[in-house]
Amino acid sequence: MTTTPTAATTPTPSTALARQALGAYGEQVAARHLAAQGLVVLERNWRCDEGEIDIVLRDGATLVVCEVKTRTSLVAGSPHEAITDTKLARLKRLGERWAAEREVRPDGIRIDLVAVLRPVRGAAQVDHVPGLY
Repeated sequence: MTTTPTAATTPTPSTALARQALGAYGEQVAARHLAAQGLVVLERNWRCDEGEIDIVLRDGATLVVCEVKTRTSLVAGSPHEAITDTKLARLKRLGERWAAEREVRPDGIRIDLVAVLRPVRGAAQVDHVPGLY
């Protein structure tokens, strides 16, 4: 049985652009926050045929693969709830591939989450969760 997408499930071009802009905003906030914590941003939005890494960083001799999740509210769940074991394993593989392609040999690869909550008013709330994997 096939289903036809409805207007409620198919994002409109303006909704898709708004979501893309929100994601870019969250990644910018996350990169600034992590740099202020002493991590070194190496690359943003790295892509390959297996997926994307939002931010690649260095923390000492450790390579950090950072997933950024941005929300405007918690109605659909917290950003933390969007990170599954499958996603973590894929991010680990992507980090290994990034390092191999650049011939980088870090002491280890760490997966971090930065959850950004952007309320309608006020400053964004940032939660950095290091070492998910």
